[in-house]
Amino acid sequence: MTSGHYRRFFCALVLAAALFGAQPARSQENLFSQDVETTKIAEGVYTFRHGFARNIFLVTSEGVIVTDPLSPTSARLMRQEIAKITDLPVKYVVYSHQHWDHVLGGKIFKDEGAAFVSHKNCAAHFERDPHPDLVPPDLTFEGNYTLELGDSKLELLYFGRNHGDCLTVMRPNGASILYIVDLVTPGRTSWATMPDYYPLDYVRTLKELEALANFDQMIAGHGLVPLAPKSAVTERRAYMEALMSAVKKEIDTGAPFNQIAGAIDLPEFRYLAGYDQNIKGNAERMVYYYLMGW
Repeated sequence: MTSGHYRRFFCALVLAAALFGAQPARSQENLFSQDVETTKIAEGVYTFRHGFARNIFLVTSEGVIVTDPLSPTSARLMRQEIAKITDLPVKYVVYSHQHWDHVLGGKIFKDEGAAFVSHKNCAAHFERDPHPDLVPPDLTFEGNYTLELGDSKLELLYFGRNHGDCLTVMRPNGASILYIVDLVTPGRTSWATMPDYYPLDYVRTLKELEALANFDQMIAGHGLVPLAPKSAVTERRAYMEALMSAVKKEIDTGAPFNQIAGAIDLPEFRYLAGYDQNIKGNAERMVYYYLMGW
């Protein structure tokens, strides 16, 4: 087994353990329930949810722009939802970043002629860690990029590394709404040990999002609520800063490294969903950052 196979196997076990406790690892298909919801956000702009995973799609005068297909089952269900709205074909699929819980299952759209789009850094990940249910991008970009189709456009905003190094925030049709995947899940803590997050760059990105003009609401890549206020970004940034400060304080006072995570408590954030399950893992991630620089 190659190092890449070991890495993928380990990540799958971590994800399964976090989602299903002591149960055996399950397939990507079973990470999502069969609960499906499509919500119209603005003229021509929709958000699709399958279980706890969410994306957006744009219906234009010349076809449809789809974002993260999520999984083969999710993509099939989304295609059925799109068909209820328009008989136009899907012309583009845009990946938000490289992680498999968002980007698998696009073949159904490729089969109808869609072109796939991602940041160039994502393409490097896809080449290194291929997956049979992953369609590689046909078009890559650097920095920011605007995808136009018919009477619509999707702005792709790149903030450098934060959650991975290719994550793209999306703005449909110049609206004051952003589609923000994995950087913020409104009303919740960060997930588990925060895999593939760069803490300082993460906080920097959240601050840059807060500073954006024409931004009032967000659609998250996970969650049951279609729209959340911009304040959800501030909430996550404040949580991260408090977490990092608390861990750094323990390290500076000479606390035993293996006891720091268990000692961290942020009472002002106990109201967040997932707090009891995730605070220790979140703190462990910060311990690694301050001790090892990553």
